[in-house]
Amino acid sequence: MARRRQPPGRKRRTREHVIADLAVNFVERAVLLCGYTAELITKDYGIDLVIDTFDAQGEREIGQLDVQVKATDAVAMTADRGSVLFRVSAADLKAWLFEVAPVILVVYDAPADSAYWLDVQEYAQAANLDIVRYKKLTLRVPVTNRWTPDAVRELRDRKNQLFDRMERRFP
Repeated sequence: MARRRQPPGRKRRTREHVIADLAVNFVERAVLLCGYTAELITKDYGIDLVIDTFDAQGEREIGQLDVQVKATDAVAMTADRGSVLFRVSAADLKAWLFEVAPVILVVYDAPADSAYWLDVQEYAQAANLDIVRYKKLTLRVPVTNRWTPDAVRELRDRKNQLFDRMERRFP
């Protein structure tokens, strides 16, 4: 069967588009397997998905998880292969640090069909990052932080603890 000729200059679906969609699908699947919801943000200003969690009775819990999803065909690793290295803009990092809800960076390794996560606020606090002096920073995402349904449940528990503390402070 002959290939139909297309007019020149048409839009192309690039590899970057394909792996970006695969990354979001990978993240959403783990969330859905937990019985939670993941809402895709179409006007992306540094947050791609918002995860709502539910208790054992199916009632929506307070708070949410904000997720930024990044996809790559070439994961950069530390020499000891203990962390994925990922560059982010200081502007994104600043915005994430001022969010009330936990912000999770998920780096999707397309060839391996796997992903790793980082609680950005927790990481920035522990690493004492200098977000004023630099335009871009390299974050270290531990390879032990695999994006799985168990990881989603762990992040849900962290989020619930955060909002429980807030509720006790501001009843």
